[in-house]
This record gives sequence, structure tokens and C-alpha cells, in this order.
Amino acid sequence: MNYETVIGLEVHLHLKTKTKAFCGCSTEFGKEPNSQVCPVCLGFPGSLPVLNKTALDYAIKVALTLNCKVQEYTKFDRKNYFYPDLPKNYQISQYDLPLSRDGFLDIDFEGKTKRIGIRRVHLEEDAGKLIHRQDFSLVDFNRCGIPLLEIVSQPDINSPKEAHEYLNTLKSILEYLEVSDCDMEKGSLRCDANISLRKKGIHELGTKIELKNMNSFKAVKDALDFEIERQAELLDKGKAIIQETRLWDLKKQETTSMRTKEEAQDYRYFPEPDLPPFIINKDKIEDIRKTIPELPQEKMLRFIKDYGLSEYDAKILVASKNDAKYAEECIMAYPNKDKKAVTNWLIGPLASIASSGNLSISEVRIPGGIEEFIELINLEKEGSISNLVAKSVLNESIANGIPASKIIRDKNLFQISDVKSLEAQVDEVIKENSKSVQDYKDGRANAIMFLVGQVMKKTQGRANPKVVNEILKRRIQ
Repeated sequence: MNYETVIGLEVHLHLKTKTKAFCGCSTEFGKEPNSQVCPVCLGFPGSLPVLNKTALDYAIKVALTLNCKVQEYTKFDRKNYFYPDLPKNYQISQYDLPLSRDGFLDIDFEGKTKRIGIRRVHLEEDAGKLIHRQDFSLVDFNRCGIPLLEIVSQPDINSPKEAHEYLNTLKSILEYLEVSDCDMEKGSLRCDANISLRKKGIHELGTKIELKNMNSFKAVKDALDFEIERQAELLDKGKAIIQETRLWDLKKQETTSMRTKEEAQDYRYFPEPDLPPFIINKDKIEDIRKTIPELPQEKMLRFIKDYGLSEYDAKILVASKNDAKYAEECIMAYPNKDKKAVTNWLIGPLASIASSGNLSISEVRIPGGIEEFIELINLEKEGSISNLVAKSVLNESIANGIPASKIIRDKNLFQISDVKSLEAQVDEVIKENSKSVQDYKDGRANAIMFLVGQVMKKTQGRANPKVVNEILKRRIQ
């Protein structure tokens, strides 16, 4: 392609406070429509907003984690724009003196570290929710006024894959901070994307298109992929790109025009007259900085150093805070110095079971807990049961709520390693598969694996494959 892609992302995050940004209404999700409202969040005349202290603290915590400079002097502004689901007809947001500026987030992309600039992190309030029917629309104001953190990146992202990695990295950090549940299905985490194309070697930015209505990170990537093709086709034909906002149509897998993009002056920002400017002193900033926990990158490096994990394994295990906690408990409970066996089970069989149930590994309920899980790994490691049996038992244990050790004992699934016990089955397999035997004799080494598999079938997976392999080779020779 003759063009360079330039992408900036705006992430909107619901902060996990008990009450709204400027009033005492509950933020609990899923309540009866319009049951969590008051004169302040409904914009009744004479009602006055009061800033939620926890929301401000959470916002500062995120800003510091993203290496932003927290402003000692900040204020709120009115963003004048007709929101059909925001009864005040303006949004309390921040404009020229935001909470913080000039941060960065490092991402790992294609084996290299890339730094994405963070333009600003600021605090505002959310709008309500429109529910559209065939010939009418309903509005639920419960979401009005929920504290919303806006994290705006610099246009430093150059591909949809980079955007996807940035979002995953950011979400992981936000979950570690425990300032939001980051649940995209509930609308707690939303993302808008700004994208433009410019000819390679040209410094000047192209005309920007804003993309909305993307409810997953995959949708963000798909929408950006589509928009790159659409804009490139227009530019190749010598047509101009019109600055506008476009919606992502999930069913049609294409973007459609929503409206001509507004500029900042169209919102007629002016200082919020009902809220004073805020002075955030350095002591407060440092107190909040002390509450920042060990973050994914730090935890990954510690897992590599303390437990001897590979970077690949450690990165997978620390992506989720709860999964990292569960993984560390398993690793510490595993008695061997070499932790490879337990990490293989965590990111292999257990992760597979979790994925099939749309769960994380920490949400999978293993009967008997970590102790039973570690015992199963030990039995497989020492050769008492085969890997195939161990995986099958783990699935059965979780599905039926029976401890793995009980299933193994009750069904006598212990691996057969006694040579004399296996020789008869090996001789049968040799007689029944003369062609494979000849193939092995002719130098086709893989033929032995087929024969091992046949013995495993005869023993219902209980035979020790290493012992079987040795017996087969000896008998054939």
C-alpha cells in the first residue's frame, strides 16, 4: 500500500464508584430503568453538582499509572451538545485544563517495545441509554452522571493490530488498578477510534475519520481494517476524504456515515459555573501514587526471575490480575523447583476448559481446589497416570464435581508400566499391523508412533507410552 495509517484511540471508562460523578445516586448496573436518578443527574433547575472524591482519586491513580503529569490546577467545563439521553443538554467534562496530560503506555508489538503517547486523561460524566424499537425509542437515564474517565492517545498507532495490542495492554492495567470492571458488554469500557491515511514519507496528517459503535476490541480492529481499505480506494481515485463520524455495522462488516465531524468550537465549551476549580496538591498525588499495585509488566518480570518461567508463559499468566493471583498460588503449591509442568497445565488444559465455558482460568471451579489440581499434575509428571488420562480426568472432575483423585482410584486409571503386563498387547498389535511393522523396518520412524497408539487403544490409554515404545522396538528387532 502507498499509504501510512495513523490511528488515535479514545477510551471511555466507567469508574467503579458506588455513586455518580456529581450526585449521590447509585451506579449499580441492571436496575429498573430510571430508578437511579435525582434532580442533579436529571438536570432540574436549581440543582447543584458536587464532585465525587473517589472518582477524582481513581482518575489520578490511572493518570499516574499512565505516566501522565497530574495538573495541580484543574477545572470542569460545559460541553454544549444535544444529547437526547442527557437531559441537561450539556455534558460536564474537561477542556483546556484537564486533570492530566503528556503520558505514555509501552506495548509489546511484534517482538519490540513501542511507546504510545497519552495526550490526556480527564474526568467527565456519562450520558443515558437509548433503547430503539421499530417505531419509537425509549430512554433510560440510570447511566446519566456515572463517572467516566476519558483516556486519549496520541496518533502514534500505525495499524489495527497495534491498536488491538494497545487496548489489551491498557485494559489489563486498568483491571490491576481495580478502578473499573472493564466490562464491554455493560458499556463500562468503550472505545472510539480516529483514523487517517497519508502518503508514505509525508509528515502532514490526512483527513481524520472518527469511528464509533464498536463493542469489542475485535470490532475495533475490524472497523479499522475496513476503513483503511475504504480510504485508500478513495485516495487512489483522487477523491477527497470528508471529515466525519462513521458507525461500525457489525452485521454488514462495514462503516456507514453518521454525521459531519464537529470541531471543538462547535461544542461551545465554557467553564462549569456550578463547580469551582480544583487544586490538587503534591502530597495528595504522592499518597495516591503509593496505592498503585504491582502492574502486569512488573509481575511478568518477577515471575520470570522468581519462578524461572519463560517470557511467553509469564505474559499469558499475568494478563489478568485474578488469573495471575491464581497462577501464583498454583506455582507456589507445586513442590518441584522446575515450574514448567504446572505452567503448561495452566495455559494448556485448564485454559482450554476455561475458554470452552467462556471463563478465565481463575473462574474454573476444580473440586478439591488447588491441592487437588497439583496432585493431578504430580501423578502425571511421575508417570502414575498418562497425560491423556490426566486431561480426561480433569474434564470429568470439573464437569461432575468429583475430585480427580477419587475418579482415578474408582476407575483404576493408574498407568501400566510393568513390562510383562504389556508384552501380550504389544505382540497382538505387531501381528495385526504387519504393514506398519515393515514400514518401521524400512526406516519410516513415524510408524512406531502408530503402533504405540494401537497399544494405547487396547489398554484404554493406561499403558505407559515410553515403556510400550521400548517393548515394540525390541520385539520388532
